[in-house]
Amino acid sequence: MIKSLVFPLLAVFLASVDLQAQQKTVTIVSVNNDPMVELQKLSSKFEEKNPDIKLNWILVEENILRQKVTTDVSQGSGQYDLVYVGLYDTPIFSKRGWLRPFENLPADYDLDDVFKSLRDGLSYNGKLYALPFYGESSMLMYRKDLFDEKGLKMPDQPKYEDIAKFADALTDKAKGIYGIALRGQPGWGENMAFLSTLVNTFGGTWFDMQWHPTIDSAPWKKAITYYVDLMKKDGPPGATSNGFNENLTLMTSGKAGMWIDATVAGGMLENAKQSQVAGKMGYAPAPIEATPNGSHWLWSWALAIPAKAKQPAAAEKFAEWATSKEYIKLVAEDKGWSAVPPGTRKSLYENPEYQKAPFVAATLQAMETADPTNPAITKVPYTGIQFVGIPEFQAIGTQVGQNMTAALSGKMSVDQALKASQVEAERAMKQGGYLK
Repeated sequence: MIKSLVFPLLAVFLASVDLQAQQKTVTIVSVNNDPMVELQKLSSKFEEKNPDIKLNWILVEENILRQKVTTDVSQGSGQYDLVYVGLYDTPIFSKRGWLRPFENLPADYDLDDVFKSLRDGLSYNGKLYALPFYGESSMLMYRKDLFDEKGLKMPDQPKYEDIAKFADALTDKAKGIYGIALRGQPGWGENMAFLSTLVNTFGGTWFDMQWHPTIDSAPWKKAITYYVDLMKKDGPPGATSNGFNENLTLMTSGKAGMWIDATVAGGMLENAKQSQVAGKMGYAPAPIEATPNGSHWLWSWALAIPAKAKQPAAAEKFAEWATSKEYIKLVAEDKGWSAVPPGTRKSLYENPEYQKAPFVAATLQAMETADPTNPAITKVPYTGIQFVGIPEFQAIGTQVGQNMTAALSGKMSVDQALKASQVEAERAMKQGGYLK
């Protein structure tokens, strides 16, 4: 009897050992926001179907993510098998041979269903180098209930002068409610994502047609002065530490009246389990000022495989699953249609169930009207709305972001911050060979 039990148990044990020996570990580094936390949670279903693949997750804050990814792919260290990248880094990394292309996607992936603007932005020389997990633009999110209480009406296309008036009316510091929440945390993809759109619509540019920086110009001064004054008067305390996640917390806890940020936030604001303002929100186009050009950004967080990844085949298999129609349905079953990764597939916006979510129409309009080829009031030599599509911008944007945070905190005046940013940008462009 004992012998009859030993041999089957031994067989199971040896099979388990054999499976572990064959198992491929895919290490993924990504941003620590809600959609990625949900992906990590649901990825157990992928592992069940693919027992030969084990997923190792590293979720970090956005600025740290960019540092880790850039270091890994540029040095070819092979630390990660899947990295979270966007419309800025993908073509730059691909041009330098740092990423692997996706060349054999299965027919049922239905690549034609993915928005063309994202496919184009994640490609280089006609090859796709990243699969979009979600796409976004930016929009204005506001408390309809507070607007009704104050007798305020949101215009179909708000201007920044409207935002200042609304923020004043909504601010009630005694109740812990602040009229406006905006990014203050430094970084080219943090505060400068919003501030670039602000500068654009106020009539400014990053560079002129000869690649001379234009940061010390009148439109920049007007835009940044507006931002600093608005945030000091009607923004929350400690705004210099606030990025997307921190402002999301302010909104979902009912402490902010308005927020201008990524359209992906809509699904999080409407999650009744996590948001106190679900069902109370309104969604409008990002405000404009002198021009509508560049007033709202275009972005996609996407999954890419570094050229030196240790498990590229397994990584590709997971990336296909995580960005598929099948995965979107899984999220809908788990958290509801409003929580699915937005902005990547046309079929999602044709789905009647998804169309019921209050932010869907505003998101689609923002994504369809964002034009990275025409981001400014005048002609510019670059593409990109909230970024400039050149390798030097990562360093320039980061430094300028730090200066803008210093202006917001009062450590520098707006004039000092702009002048320092101009000098630093000129130096970087000379070192990059753009200027003599």
